[in-house]
Amino acid sequence: MAAVHLRIGDLVWGKLGRYPPWPGKIVSPPKDLKKPRGKKCFFVKFFGTEDHAWIKVEQLKPYHPHKEEMIKINKGKRFQQAVDAVEEFLKKAKGKEQASHSNSDDKSKSGTETKGRKSPAKPMKIIEEDDEDAFKGGSSDKELTDSDPEPSSVQRLVAGTLSGFKWDSSPVKDDPHFHHFLLSQSEKPASSMEPISKRLKIIEEDTRSTSIQAADSTAINGNITPTDKRIGFLGLGLMGSGVVSNLLKMGHVVTVWNRTAEKCDLFIQEGARLGRTPAEVVSMCDITFSCVSDPKAARDLVLGPSGVLQGIRPGKCYVEMSTVDPETITELSQVITSRGGRFLEAPVSGSQQLSNDGMLVIVAAGDRTVYEDCTSCFQAMGKTSFFLGEAGNAARMMLILNMVQGSFMATIAEGLTLAQATGQSQQTFLDILCQGQMASTFVDQKCQNILQGNFKPDYYLKHIQKDLRLAISMGDSVNHPTPMAAAANEVYKRAKALDQSDNDMSAVYRAYIH
Repeated sequence: MAAVHLRIGDLVWGKLGRYPPWPGKIVSPPKDLKKPRGKKCFFVKFFGTEDHAWIKVEQLKPYHPHKEEMIKINKGKRFQQAVDAVEEFLKKAKGKEQASHSNSDDKSKSGTETKGRKSPAKPMKIIEEDDEDAFKGGSSDKELTDSDPEPSSVQRLVAGTLSGFKWDSSPVKDDPHFHHFLLSQSEKPASSMEPISKRLKIIEEDTRSTSIQAADSTAINGNITPTDKRIGFLGLGLMGSGVVSNLLKMGHVVTVWNRTAEKCDLFIQEGARLGRTPAEVVSMCDITFSCVSDPKAARDLVLGPSGVLQGIRPGKCYVEMSTVDPETITELSQVITSRGGRFLEAPVSGSQQLSNDGMLVIVAAGDRTVYEDCTSCFQAMGKTSFFLGEAGNAARMMLILNMVQGSFMATIAEGLTLAQATGQSQQTFLDILCQGQMASTFVDQKCQNILQGNFKPDYYLKHIQKDLRLAISMGDSVNHPTPMAAAANEVYKRAKALDQSDNDMSAVYRAYIH
């Protein structure tokens, strides 16, 4: 089989870790980003996303010869949008190439007529800057083309025999030199690759607490130097599993524990270490994260037999990521610090899919130095992190966020069922909704799942109901009315009575049709 030569400007299919093959273009890396040593790889920008990555040559296939194959094995709206973006890109590139040839011919003829000889052609410049809109399926005055001249022998790399090979599905964690950039929609790559410590936006609030937000939304899941601290993780549910996977991919040393031990097996295969009890994990690690279902589970994990408190020693860090009430956070903070430990709460806003994608939003509070020590961990698991001051503030903020989300989901389900009851097309309702100001990925995905009868959990219904209950209680504690949340809570309680607890939160829809 003849070897396939790849160069800057070529369209390819790139495979990154466990992610599916995705269409992209080989581009020049930023000047300050060095190529991994001893690796035959290319810097690829993917269509339809904000992702950049160093990709090994054996994980690349030329775009055109493998297009039909990839379309057959990959499905989904985002994938189709990416393919459409490639085709739009090619269409524009072809139009510009034709226009360029036409202009060249006109100039050549004009030069011959006026001077009797052809003017020397100016050397073409290889375009190395990426057209952000083209990769997102948009448009721009500045376009990339595939009509660049042949690069020098230094620029050209031989990819080897690419046809007929199998994709390597090994996790990215196997090679920490391969960086995966998830860039902010509004940021240029160069600024997104600056260290997080240089890009903090500090906002002083009226409450005298301080919010710290990464200026680029912290979406730098690739340019990460993993901390040399040993990381522990307790709880491998829908959210925790994705978090641990991303920590491992980005090169962190992680020890895991889960109440159901079998859930640890996959992560052990990916390189994680196994802790027999929460106390053992904490004693073995410098920073231990916890992500469990509710306040009782969070307390039991710390205060129960062989619990976290038994492993805490001076200087050990404990990070509570569970969504619980402020009172629970205060209690856990006090018992951890009473043993000389350092405490941070860091609940996350998102879903299982966002957790898997490393695109969670982290809301932290407590020990500021622990927050700073967790920088590389938060970069691996999320796109943005906020620091809100004293312990308890993050719990309050997260309950408010989930209260709004839960109430919104119940209202959307109510609208879908009312459309059906009045003889209107539910799909048309969704189509109109997604063209207006309320359009969002959340609305589209949840409604499509409802219409397809797909309630596979992305965020458990029982958990959003728990959050609503805790938010209402928090409102009661400060004598603040929460009538919308209270009404939504009743609908979720109805859904739970219909045995929907372990389904996705969108299963609240079924409370309206039974």
